Amino acid sequence: MRRLLMLIAAVVGLIALGCGGSGESAPTACLEGQSLYLGRGDGEVLISECLAPNQSAGELATVGTAMLSAATRLNAEAREDPGGAANLQLGLLLGAAQRGAEGTEGIHDELVRRLAAAARYSPDNRPLPAVFLATYRRGFDAGVARG
Repeated sequence: MRRLLMLIAAVVGLIALGCGGSGESAPTACLEGQSLYLGRGDGEVLISECLAPNQSAGELATVGTAMLSAATRLNAEAREDPGGAANLQLGLLLGAAQRGAEGTEGIHDELVRRLAAAARYSPDNRPLPAVFLATYRRGFDAGVARG
């Protein structure tokens, strides 16, 4: 009976680590491509949880690549439809990344800088429309607040 209880406790512990992260690594959903960052996640993992304190370089590279790809894609979609859903999701992604990077002693600063550049990209450095900027800001504020 005692072995059964220990086995159950171990399985529950492994499930918890895979779903929520341990502070040292990102939850599994963060490492599975762009879905989470494009707003297509299951809602159980926050984007901010993907930037874990003391995150390994390999994991940071995986998360960073997926986030940057998502930001680039969302920026292109948002420029096509300023004020639309992609525009809002772009701001949310950046705000959540900013929130996640806080308190990680600077290991995510370069990623956040690159995300900001991808999010605000405009061909030929043309100014982005006011509706783009306003929608982006609403998403950003929500991402910082709720991650």
